Amino acid sequence: MNSTPIITDTHTHLYSEEFDQDRDEMIQRAIAAGITRFFIPAIDAAATQSMYDLEKNYPDNIFLMMGLHPTYVKDNYLDELAHVETELSKRKFYAVGEIGIDLYWDKTHLKEQQIAFKKQIQLAKQYQLPIVIHCREAFDEIFEVLEEEKSEDLFGIFHCFSGTLEQAQKAISYNMKLGIGGVVTFKNGKIDQFLSQIDLKHIVLETDSPYLAPIPYRGKRNESSYLVNVIAKLSDIYGISAEEIAAITTQNSKDVFGI
Repeated sequence: MNSTPIITDTHTHLYSEEFDQDRDEMIQRAIAAGITRFFIPAIDAAATQSMYDLEKNYPDNIFLMMGLHPTYVKDNYLDELAHVETELSKRKFYAVGEIGIDLYWDKTHLKEQQIAFKKQIQLAKQYQLPIVIHCREAFDEIFEVLEEEKSEDLFGIFHCFSGTLEQAQKAISYNMKLGIGGVVTFKNGKIDQFLSQIDLKHIVLETDSPYLAPIPYRGKRNESSYLVNVIAKLSDIYGISAEEIAAITTQNSKDVFGI
């Protein structure tokens, strides 16, 4: 019997052009390391076909989301939202994501980002799907929308969580799991200092590859196999085995995504 627990990467951009040279090898490295479930966030309409191609090549491992990423909310955002709505109506997705608000790069489309975030939350409720939230320098703005939309059928993942303990507790109060990845291994990442106060039932694992590679790969291209470094750090933080971390977080991902 294979006792190795299944490991789930709840957030990876496997279709990114950064993997164009070695995508299959990179995915095989992850699978060899026990990471066999990959949840793929959408960015905008331009990424859709490459996501479908990925799913076709790895039907047992790849699970797709549909959504409009906040940094891709531009003047044509209504067309992009129409695309999201059309795709959701056509086939099965496992989440609406990644969606949210990002004020790190550019604040000019804040109003449109808020409208797009709210609209996509409503679509997620309509299709009884979780949401996957992208938040960068926008906790207050995100929480404001979540407060307006909170309900039994609002749930999901606060992707790449990098806030304070108080913000973590607030996110959890809106039925969100915390997506934990490479940041937990960073010296200045801060979340490692309080994470042990958060019950592991609220945590899912992610890489956000090709971004945010964990130590010792920081600054290099991230990939899903590096999730084992995140697990090792969480094993230290929680004082339980890597196997237990893998098993619990994969179960948490099943509770969110329904698969």
